[in-house]
Amino acid sequence: MDNRHIVIFDGVCNFCNGAVNFIIKRDPEGVFAFTPMQSELAQELTERFNVPDVGTDTLVLIKEGECYVLSDAALEIAKDLKGPWRLCYSLKGVPRPIRDAAYKLFARHRYRLFGKKDACMVPSAEVRSRFVGGDT
Repeated sequence: MDNRHIVIFDGVCNFCNGAVNFIIKRDPEGVFAFTPMQSELAQELTERFNVPDVGTDTLVLIKEGECYVLSDAALEIAKDLKGPWRLCYSLKGVPRPIRDAAYKLFARHRYRLFGKKDACMVPSAEVRSRFVGGDT
């Protein structure tokens, strides 16, 4: 495994796939790599880092040997993006239980709001190298 930050996301969620594309556009150095929650690599990583209550609604970031979940993962990702998105990291000052409650509320309704696919996304040729885990 290389030194990129691994984002584990719900591969069938339309919103999550859009978020992956959003990150890719704002990460020109290719710091982030992606694997769907449904992949074997995601299962291995969540077990290795002992991620509690992992499910397809759990965003996970593996960065420099640390594991971040839910709102912490989203804020850590925003911190490393180009442009004004890094300012979102200031929300870290909001207590985690409040941030995570808001995250979980949105995650619970994301399929209804944005829909889902029958299978994980297939990345285009130009971004295929950004995906890890052998499932793409």
